[in-house]
Amino acid sequence: MKMPKPSEEDKQFFRSLIPDVPGVEVKPMFGNLGAFVNGNMFAGLLGPKVGVRLLTEQARDELASSDGAGPFGPGEKPMREYLALPDRWRGTPDRATPWVERAIAEIAALPPKQPKSRKK
Repeated sequence: MKMPKPSEEDKQFFRSLIPDVPGVEVKPMFGNLGAFVNGNMFAGLLGPKVGVRLLTEQARDELASSDGAGPFGPGEKPMREYLALPDRWRGTPDRATPWVERAIAEIAALPPKQPKSRKK
């Protein structure tokens, strides 16, 4: 399966959605980007698509009802609990930012992810 690659513009847009607050960081992942809070991923960039992780079914249903929202993930394997934001929101961070903030709030409530121990 070939992973889609984001353009520099895609990366810049994604980074513009992620607040600069303690515990939040953006990391490269397989040629794309992931955003993490306390070690848990809450948003991702896959090619030009921005996806957010929402833990509650109510939140996922609410976002899914937005025209253009859909599954998020590589190929035929969408990531559980993630939805892609509508493409038409790309030029309107005021539409996308509340969903990123909601994802941060939900995922920040999870226990911090413990680093995996290195194999010797």
